[in-house]
Amino acid sequence: MNDYPAPALYIDGRWLDTGSAGSRPVVNPADESVLGTLPLAGEAELDLAVAAARRGFEAWKKVPAHARWETVTRATRLLRERADALARVMTLEQGKPLAESRREVLLSADIIDFLAEEGKRAYGRLVPPRSDAILAQAVTRVPVGPAALFTPWNFPMNLPARKVGAALAAGCSAILKPAEETPGSAIELVRAFHDAGLPPGVLNLVCGDPAQVSAHLIGSDGIRKVSFTGSIPVGKHLGELCARGVKRFTAELGGHAPVLVLGDADAARVARLSVAAKYRNAGQVCASPTRFLVHESLFKAFVDAFAAGARRLRIGSGLESETGMGPLIHARR
Repeated sequence: MNDYPAPALYIDGRWLDTGSAGSRPVVNPADESVLGTLPLAGEAELDLAVAAARRGFEAWKKVPAHARWETVTRATRLLRERADALARVMTLEQGKPLAESRREVLLSADIIDFLAEEGKRAYGRLVPPRSDAILAQAVTRVPVGPAALFTPWNFPMNLPARKVGAALAAGCSAILKPAEETPGSAIELVRAFHDAGLPPGVLNLVCGDPAQVSAHLIGSDGIRKVSFTGSIPVGKHLGELCARGVKRFTAELGGHAPVLVLGDADAARVARLSVAAKYRNAGQVCASPTRFLVHESLFKAFVDAFAAGARRLRIGSGLESETGMGPLIHARR
């Protein structure tokens, strides 16, 4: 049984199963079977999404923070209720073991709840005036405007949840552009907000050619904030696009994560933790260990324990309960 939702765009509160830029298959990395056909947004759909986000922002920014919290937390309750089904969707399209996928769904709900609470505490401040002629000076925090959110495929719900949750909590509208390899998890995240009663236009979802979509959205006067998680070269490019329009830009880019094992460490315990960290999500994590620097007194004990742990790891389909590591996302990896 597939259990994979029909991929769609989401613009102004409506699901669209076609896009003017054509379509592409969504593939299960475990067996390379086609899960569904993803519509791709062209300029027409992107313009509709920007217009919807502008209208949605004008309405959403006027909603009191507590009322925004109520809507957002209704969505997180739905995510928790649907966790088992959503975990299966994630594993089908991304490959990670089912237990990892379920943890990601629940963590996504927790992150959004945290951000929704913080939205109620976006306080301003009073500043003592320098002159008796001024009664008071105040700093007020206001939402910046419609945001374009770009997320990768390795954490297909967690990363969209962070960006969407922050935008909505602050009173911003958003256009989410998830990775075309893993649209289903983001679609189900958006569906939870839709079912929770989020007003049309406040949250939109588009997929398409990454270069064309990013250039069009960032170049639009309607987008005032851009958030990106992905590679350093792409992050630099998007930063340059944002600079042309003097737009606020937040980037979470790739990294290199050394593990330092000092002479007083418990070699067996560190090796066990290192195996889990190295092979989580098939190593497709920006913080996945890239090298181990081990004190010479522990070198053999650490290597032996790490190798033993790696040998015990079962590789297979993420849907199988015995699997400890699923497939890579595609052959290019």
